[in-house]
Amino acid sequence: MDTKKLSFKTRAIHAGSEPDPTTGSHVAPIYRTSTFVMKNVEEAIAAGYGDTEGKYYAYTRYGNPTVHAVQRKIAALENAEACLMAASGMGAITTALLAVLSAGDHIVAADTVYGGTFGFIKNILPRFGIEATTISTIGNNVENIRKAMKPNTKIVYVESPCNPTLAITDIKKAAEIAHDGGALLYVDNTFATPYLQQPLSLGADIVLHSTTKYLNGHGDLVGGAIVGSKKLVHKMDADFMKWMGGIMSPTDAASLSKGIQTLGIRMDVHCSNARKVAEFLDNHHMVEKVLYPGLKSHPGHELAKKQMKDFGGMMSFNVRGGFEAGKILMDSVKLFSLATSLGNVDSLIQHSASMSHASMSKEDREAVGIADGQVRLSIGIEEVEEIIQDLDQALNHVENKLNL
Repeated sequence: MDTKKLSFKTRAIHAGSEPDPTTGSHVAPIYRTSTFVMKNVEEAIAAGYGDTEGKYYAYTRYGNPTVHAVQRKIAALENAEACLMAASGMGAITTALLAVLSAGDHIVAADTVYGGTFGFIKNILPRFGIEATTISTIGNNVENIRKAMKPNTKIVYVESPCNPTLAITDIKKAAEIAHDGGALLYVDNTFATPYLQQPLSLGADIVLHSTTKYLNGHGDLVGGAIVGSKKLVHKMDADFMKWMGGIMSPTDAASLSKGIQTLGIRMDVHCSNARKVAEFLDNHHMVEKVLYPGLKSHPGHELAKKQMKDFGGMMSFNVRGGFEAGKILMDSVKLFSLATSLGNVDSLIQHSASMSHASMSKEDREAVGIADGQVRLSIGIEEVEEIIQDLDQALNHVENKLNL
């Protein structure tokens, strides 16, 4: 079945979820095998070079039917030619970067990205002779990309919405600037998911996901995805992933495929709940600032409306009383789980400065708007009034505890 003409939610169910061709099993089996028996030497040679089409298999590090199935599903949802799975989101990010960058190259990256990404770009890439420049790409600051680019710039890297301030970058403009300078544009689309935003259609060359988050949605696996053109993704597979070995397991691939089937339905509720929670927090006397692109007060609101279908389920806010207040708040919630991930069906809360962005210095965090008392929320799909009640009682507890 050609899924290209189907709606997103239908593609999420059917793409890459074909019945098993051998037995007719409605749900394809998980190919839990390290190696495959080949019919002849010619087939062995073809498979050994990494058959990204899934015609020949030799060794699961080179390719596996279960993993290829979820790759087809994610590629279909991003309207892309190809997808490559990795063992984690950081595995996808590091693979996508190192497969293209070499000693003497330069990368321009947004200064507000996931803390692990920031640490890798700032601290690890220079060890391999790769120069990195971090800049603000928010709003009109996207022109900073042009100013930062050099003749040896190979990649421009952004997140939108970014983690954890939910700032918005003009992806189309960033792509134009990157391409003018002969560079590729990479976009981390984890927060938005392909349901809300499709960076490739806006000009990006590579889209990255931590599939641990919304794509899976249930907090029970770790994985990553690289999505883009067949030529570029195959290069990352055959020339890098095949040798480095950071592959996704077939078991995780099967679980991920099931999670993705409900992505559209889940995201509708995440977004609806998040809008109501953001409005509640924006009017609460214990909250100094709410960072959510769905609020008209958010500086990226109009741009987010333009390049996103909806505003997502993530937000951050600064609670009155700073770090101590944030600590009390996180210890006082009952429905939320204090956890460093995001995108689960249940609501999660975390302290960005000490958890997801602990690898950044205090100066770097403050420069991009990550306050010490900033709390990040991943709004789940529970009954929204119960989410709000939990936050309200926790905020009131902070007020009473600190006599604010």
